[in-house]
Amino acid sequence: MEKLFSYGTLQLEQVQLDTFGRLLEGQADILQGYVVGEVEITDAAVLKSSGQRFHPALIKTGLAADTVTGTIFIITEQELANADSYEVDDYVRVAESFSSGINAWVYVAKGY
Repeated sequence: MEKLFSYGTLQLEQVQLDTFGRLLEGQADILQGYVVGEVEITDAAVLKSSGQRFHPALIKTGLAADTVTGTIFIITEQELANADSYEVDDYVRVAESFSSGINAWVYVAKGY
């Protein structure tokens, strides 16, 4: 099983149903050293699923005072691959450690 931190559209029910075929359960957590920016989405399938032209995107600052709240979901390897397909090329998946001590994957803005 994989752990995936979501702070944006992967928390939306419709996106979860479209991406994973089910609703996910998770636990709230906090990621330090990042702020939330945004990227413009042009992928038609992602736009249809989320209903949002701009999606949040994490930008690393390295400052402990900068925090982002979200949810850590437990998903399968196949579901992680589905999430990789959902996230557009403006994101990259990285491993991070969270306030709870849990290590999980998170999508961040590419190039930051």
